[in-house]
Amino acid sequence: MSSSKPKAPRKPALERFLDTVEWAGNRLPEPATLFVLLCVAVVLLSAAVASTGWSVTHPSTGAQVQAVSLLNGDGLRRMLTSAVSNFTGFAPLGMVLVTLLGVGVAEGSGLLAAGLRAVALAAPRRLVTAAVVLTGIVSNVASDAGYVVFIPLAALVFRAFGRHPLAGIAAAFAGVSGGFSANLLVGSTDVLLASITEPAAHIVDEAYRVTPLANYYFMAASTFLLTAVGTWVTDRVVEPRLGRYDGGGADEAMTPLGPKERRGLALAVAATTALLLLLAWSVVPEGAVLRDPKTGGFLTSPFLTGIVPIIVVLFWVPAIVYGTTVGTVRSDSDVTRMMAKALSGMGSYLVLVFFAAQFIAFFSWTHLGLITAIEGALGLQAIGLTGPPLLVVFVLVSGAVNLVIASASAKWALMAPVFVPMFMLLGYTPELTQAAFRVADSSTNLVTPMLSYFPLVIALAQRYRKDAGIGTMIALMLPYSIAFLVTWTLFLLGWVGLGLPLGPGVAIRLPS
Repeated sequence: MSSSKPKAPRKPALERFLDTVEWAGNRLPEPATLFVLLCVAVVLLSAAVASTGWSVTHPSTGAQVQAVSLLNGDGLRRMLTSAVSNFTGFAPLGMVLVTLLGVGVAEGSGLLAAGLRAVALAAPRRLVTAAVVLTGIVSNVASDAGYVVFIPLAALVFRAFGRHPLAGIAAAFAGVSGGFSANLLVGSTDVLLASITEPAAHIVDEAYRVTPLANYYFMAASTFLLTAVGTWVTDRVVEPRLGRYDGGGADEAMTPLGPKERRGLALAVAATTALLLLLAWSVVPEGAVLRDPKTGGFLTSPFLTGIVPIIVVLFWVPAIVYGTTVGTVRSDSDVTRMMAKALSGMGSYLVLVFFAAQFIAFFSWTHLGLITAIEGALGLQAIGLTGPPLLVVFVLVSGAVNLVIASASAKWALMAPVFVPMFMLLGYTPELTQAAFRVADSSTNLVTPMLSYFPLVIALAQRYRKDAGIGTMIALMLPYSIAFLVTWTLFLLGWVGLGLPLGPGVAIRLPS
């Protein structure tokens, strides 16, 4: 008789695909190393292209654009003498660090955690799912705080209502990560992406400005779309598949807000309301102090150009009010400690930014971005791929890239210098290209093991199901990812097809 072992059952197609993605993704270099390699590639490529004498005609100015080699004395001197200024002048750097000064106080004081708990716990039973998804989306105003603070709370919320905790984790994860770009408020993501989009737009038009409010109207409306879609997927697809929860795994109990926390939140809301009224008084009336002092306009106003410190103050004041009330802020040293703690975790980001800044500068100096944009635009025009089909293809490409490189800033710093100018030459505004990227990036966050918080979510799931792994989470999150990608892309096409503004002063239609 044969003693050979029976063959292991063949893995489902989805798990085999994810194994391949994980294998490939783990073999990619670190993002910082990737940008070092790209810098070397740009220098070598610039020499090769420049040696051919390749030039293109700028469609707007009619000027000849030639590649500039960096592999010579002039190039070496420019790279060495500009390295520090490339880094310190990189627009996202200052904006992100300053924004974190506000977020750090809001998180350290406990305001964010208390606010998230209050929103989730106050929802009626029939609105629990919608409240969890919506709160997850809104939590991204504090960048990554939603992953650490809210997803564990969502599991407890569902369990407190007698529902499966994994469904709560899935709904919260869908909101926090799948809806990462959508929000009712302007957050650090808006600041970061806009500050990468603007220099990319300068490849074609040096005077073009992209503000953090560039996608605000569309993203605010998307918040309600994703809440509805995420609620439907949770209640109709995910939770029925999970079945009844047997109560094993964890023994945490949802803790309601205490009297001090409730009082602190009430005072924080009052402080925020007062700040918003003051801000409206400073912006809305004609001749208001935060309107453009020369033209009286809004798009060139100090309000938009100073939106980052305004966001910081909107975090600081209510956070300090809350912290003073509950006792987490007793002196100014507590506030500075919270800000320092928020910045202390930015070391890897600073390393990434240094090399990303060099790459973007090199790419601009060599004119490779502009040449690629012009040739790409002419090629796309030649094959007739413009209008909605091109936008859909871009969304799919961006989503595919996100499966192996999960950092939104790293991807956009890589993609923006090519696609923003290319699409500008085809009639798409930088704001629209950025919005399409955000749709794809957020929708596929949910199914990539390369997401830095994916292991955290798996660990949370294992509290309620010991054998939960990558396959478990992918099976849970794939319905959200597909639903978000399809409905959100259609929503974007319909939005701009109707000529609705993506943000203040950004009224556009799809090119025909």
